[in-house]
Amino acid sequence: MECIDNHLLYTIKTRRSIRKYTDEPLPENALRHILLAGMYSPSSRNRRPWEFILVNDPDMLKKMSGCRVGSAKMLEHAKAAIVVIGNPEVSDVWIEDCSVVMYGMHLMADYLGVGSCWIQCRLRQAEDGSSTKEYLRHLLHFPENFEVEAILSLGMPEQHPQAPDIIEELLPKLHHNKY
Repeated sequence: MECIDNHLLYTIKTRRSIRKYTDEPLPENALRHILLAGMYSPSSRNRRPWEFILVNDPDMLKKMSGCRVGSAKMLEHAKAAIVVIGNPEVSDVWIEDCSVVMYGMHLMADYLGVGSCWIQCRLRQAEDGSSTKEYLRHLLHFPENFEVEAILSLGMPEQHPQAPDIIEELLPKLHHNKY
């Protein structure tokens, strides 16, 4: 399959999850654009069942690093995090809508040279034995009718690993007209 190089496809292809950050501050304009990428995301029937909690307080980020067993420690050194919550009362496909939001912000971060990592929260457990949802609700005080989908950690990348060229591995997953 021929691959046409363009900026978006290049970003999709080379995006990596970044878990180690430098002490360099996040450019304010980059953070704004990452949030806008999430806000402009499409949603089913344009319901937009998601809301964001932007966290940039270092003490809160450190507390949040315990929200997932072994999977959120990068928050201790992140410069910011965006918690994506969804309201199931607004849309029955809030999970999909929140995932689209996360992907858009993840791509925008990489495009702008900001390191990011998707920390799955829904159906996960915190280090203290509580659910990730209850752990974060206690810290961030989001309403009972909201569910937490994920957190996007953000920081300037310590390094950006090269993406493997996996197109040959992926081609067998493409089927035409029928399986």
